[in-house]
Amino acid sequence: MSDLCKITATKAAVRMASGELTSVQLVEACLERIHAREREVGAWAHLDEDMALNAARVADATEPKSPFHGIPFGVKDIIDTADLPTECGTPIRAGRRPTEDAACVARMKAAGAVMMGKTVTTEYALYHPGKARNPLNLAHTPGGSSSGSAAAVADFMVPVAFGSQTSGSLIRPAAFCGICAFKPTRGITDISGMLQLEPDFDTLGYMGRDFDDLATFFAIVHDHTLRRLPDGIGRRPRIGLCRTPMWPYAEQASIDAVEEAAEQLRSMGADVQEVRLPSAFEDLLETHATILKAALTRSLGEDYRHHPNRMSPVLRRMIEAGFAVPRDQEKALRTHAEECRASINHAFGDRDALLCPSVVGEAPKGISATGSPVFQAMWTLLNVPIAGIPGAVGPTGLPVGIHLVGRRGDDRTILSLGKWFHTRRIAGALPAGTRHRVNWRKLP
Repeated sequence: MSDLCKITATKAAVRMASGELTSVQLVEACLERIHAREREVGAWAHLDEDMALNAARVADATEPKSPFHGIPFGVKDIIDTADLPTECGTPIRAGRRPTEDAACVARMKAAGAVMMGKTVTTEYALYHPGKARNPLNLAHTPGGSSSGSAAAVADFMVPVAFGSQTSGSLIRPAAFCGICAFKPTRGITDISGMLQLEPDFDTLGYMGRDFDDLATFFAIVHDHTLRRLPDGIGRRPRIGLCRTPMWPYAEQASIDAVEEAAEQLRSMGADVQEVRLPSAFEDLLETHATILKAALTRSLGEDYRHHPNRMSPVLRRMIEAGFAVPRDQEKALRTHAEECRASINHAFGDRDALLCPSVVGEAPKGISATGSPVFQAMWTLLNVPIAGIPGAVGPTGLPVGIHLVGRRGDDRTILSLGKWFHTRRIAGALPAGTRHRVNWRKLP
């Protein structure tokens, strides 16, 4: 099997620019990997190989339009595509064919990138799982709801893929599958054409195997000037070790991953100090859950009214609980959430980023559930940017990610710090004695 599928998008682009590689060759390598592994991993909801190869041929025959010209990408199946169905992981929307691409897909195509297909999601990007499995251990969940995107990127089926986050749907599966992910500040992305559950939470996200890929991916979709991502922020980073009010939920593997990451950051020259969030943030987990349940009565209310028996029990319970939320309670919770958003940047103090757990622990065994979003929901509510960083493993050898959280609007700093930390972790450029270091490039 060709190893071309294992190179990052950025490295592939360099080889394409030099004439050493074509888009067709790269797409064929990804398809070869999919043929070999898809039956086990189940990452894809819809694939059209001829469509992808034809797009690659067009890319090879035209002048480059961006650094991702000719680069294949995956699309989470809650994001509209005119060429393939968008079914949102539910039989209620089976066969749904949008008439146009979502804004993010249209921008990637305009940049000359090649859409490989649609990746598996959970039911309506919520909690009932799809068919995807964790490619690092097929007996375990890849997480949700961006399960197919995480599995496809981790298993070298595609170099980058779109995900999304409304609770913990992007960073958690990236952590479980051992890849990088970036959730930007909510509200700075055009998410038209993406399933929207709660507008104050829904955020388009990016998955890849390094931060140069994520930065380029993000810049193309946001129509920003493409600039090389700095390796760090040009001075000694100030990192806040933030255990968050959810710390009691952490298993030992996650505790070890965070504390070891703090040690590694110090060894790299970072100033790492403990940070405690204001007491007003302590109930944001419940605030997020209640607002989301109430929002689902509006975003999924019509499907619930017409097809309740085609919904999973867990989704029906969430919607029914949402109908029971008094309007004055929802209004008060939304006010509280907005007050916390307004104060979160101040809560950082002099810190450039906060180091926090991504997940409770390793990916749970089985695929009947996708794991808890408990360490993501608060940050999603606060609309802050997050860099999900792999590099640690738990007692059974599965990944346990950590993440760096940034101030609202300070997306480039978090991307730069993510690159600075991640590149040294995977290169092994850290002191001996780290208990959980792993080189993901060597995974099968």
